[in-house]
Amino acid sequence: MSEQDHDHPHAEITNGDEPPAARRARTLEELLVAKHVVRREDVRRMIDWLVSRSPADGARLVARAWTDPEFKQRLLADARAAALELGLDPGPSPVVVAVENTRGVHHMVVCTLCSCYPRALLGPPPDWYKSLAYRSRAVSDPRGVLAEFGVELDDDVELRVLDSTADMRYLVIPRRPAGTEQMDEAELAALVTRDSMIGVAHPAAPARDGGGPTTPATPGPRSDRVR
Repeated sequence: MSEQDHDHPHAEITNGDEPPAARRARTLEELLVAKHVVRREDVRRMIDWLVSRSPADGARLVARAWTDPEFKQRLLADARAAALELGLDPGPSPVVVAVENTRGVHHMVVCTLCSCYPRALLGPPPDWYKSLAYRSRAVSDPRGVLAEFGVELDDDVELRVLDSTADMRYLVIPRRPAGTEQMDEAELAALVTRDSMIGVAHPAAPARDGGGPTTPATPGPRSDRVR
């Protein structure tokens, strides 16, 4: 008997283990393709584009903003235009808003409805960003959530929670780390992490020994953590 010639049943590749959202998306894709609204190769090309994105483009924007005050003002005024100025693709979002963390104000981004996120500039969102725990607790207990990521804010720091939508995405410009005055733009970009551009982490600290950047340690997992 060959490997294929046996009598026990096999589940389809897309079966009951497929998440409901993925099943709905696949069914919708099949319907749109069948009605010639979209072509399957166009869908695949867009998926390939999405998964090819990374936080590197967002990090370039932040590093330029840290070194060029005039560019920072343009980024804060119109993040899409600022991205295009650097030859970066800001993606299909109608509006991308950049906000700046300062000594007195800290921004934190969430999408309470689903997982709206500036994918073109930051890459695919992390799993915790899409979780119900983060989406709910970022609103009800934002300081507690930040503490779980290792970010402790002073009591006099204003915390602003920004809710992304399908029409508006946010990019946080984190505070520039101390001791980076002599670093060039590429070196600064290496310090900018995805989480710092969401507002749940600080940028990595520059290495004291001349090596690569070091990211502050994050507390270990707990059963009630959002991560």
